[in-house]
Amino acid sequence: MQGAASTLWKLLVRSQPRRLCSFRKIQPTPQYQPCVPCFTYTTDTQSNRENKRTVEALYKLSVDIRKIRRLKGWVLLEDKTYIEEIANLLQQLGAKETAIASILERCPEAIVCSPAAVDTERKLWQLVCKNEEELIRLIEQFPESFFAVKDQENRKLNVQFFQELGLKNVIISRFLTTASNIFHNPVEKNKQMIKTLQESYLSLGGSEANMKVWLLKLLSQNPFILLNSPAVIKETLRFLQEQDFTDFEILHLLSKLKGFLFQLCPKSVQNSISFAKNAFGCTDHDLKQLVVKCPALLYYPVPVLEERLQGLLKEGISITQIRDTPMVLELTPQIVQYRIRKLNSLGYRIKDGHLANLNGTKKEFEANFGKIQAKNKRPLFNPVAPLNVEE
Repeated sequence: MQGAASTLWKLLVRSQPRRLCSFRKIQPTPQYQPCVPCFTYTTDTQSNRENKRTVEALYKLSVDIRKIRRLKGWVLLEDKTYIEEIANLLQQLGAKETAIASILERCPEAIVCSPAAVDTERKLWQLVCKNEEELIRLIEQFPESFFAVKDQENRKLNVQFFQELGLKNVIISRFLTTASNIFHNPVEKNKQMIKTLQESYLSLGGSEANMKVWLLKLLSQNPFILLNSPAVIKETLRFLQEQDFTDFEILHLLSKLKGFLFQLCPKSVQNSISFAKNAFGCTDHDLKQLVVKCPALLYYPVPVLEERLQGLLKEGISITQIRDTPMVLELTPQIVQYRIRKLNSLGYRIKDGHLANLNGTKKEFEANFGKIQAKNKRPLFNPVAPLNVEE
């Protein structure tokens, strides 16, 4: 499902700090422990206070010091750094000189991580990486995740718990790089959340035989569900039951929304439901059918739904067409306009037909567009068939 799932999954990514402006102000030496991000202003005076040995060692590795000063200049003020040790460890894992320089430029705090802590982190990641080549590839792509060397024993317990649960190592390694927060949960909290999800699945009519497959798929699609609490899970299910959704329908919505259902505010969901009911002029029963077909009606807030509905209407699409194919509300107005222009180029008038050709993921749309294009180019006769011409 394009809208609800893909939109939230992108929230997992870390944001890069902005470039800081230069001010004639001297920042005191930060009193932070190694590997905890902090920021300083970049000043001429600061460069005079930098650890000269640190700067020289970084220059030898062809590291762009200017990038570090802009990004996390505080590391250059630290008395104790471990540049050679970190570089040697990365080199032993197979990193080339250019890769080492890139890692240190993007994650300067690596140089204040103790070699012992980094070695422990290496062993932790090797629990899920099949070889050193895969490990160094992940470090090059996600250095900040690797050098977040804290809470290591608890994170190790969580890795082992996920393995016992049946998650594949490739999935767990993806969690380490893009959903690292779940490993900082106490392992007992994660166990309690898993138990709550299992009980909820069974209480909604799910079978014991299918529970493991359902749970692992849910976690692989949205690991952030573990950041919720059991109380939130129960409250959300109770709210949907109060809206007269059957257990089967709730289980369907939970699977389609990949667990993001538990991150919704009941009041926001109620507002979205009321808006959709008024916009489509349907009964409670009809509305439930719309929601089952398009669970995004629960997820998107009213302003987003209103904008997308108005965008479709401006393109000449009717309310009836949208009711028949409500999944088009998962598309942004920009995507709708782009797709309609492409279809119009083939002489296909979307407002006169079904919205199925407009709907779907990018891959699905391109496939449908290709079929329409091929159909338009198809000859009206078979060019290899013999012609009956009288002499």
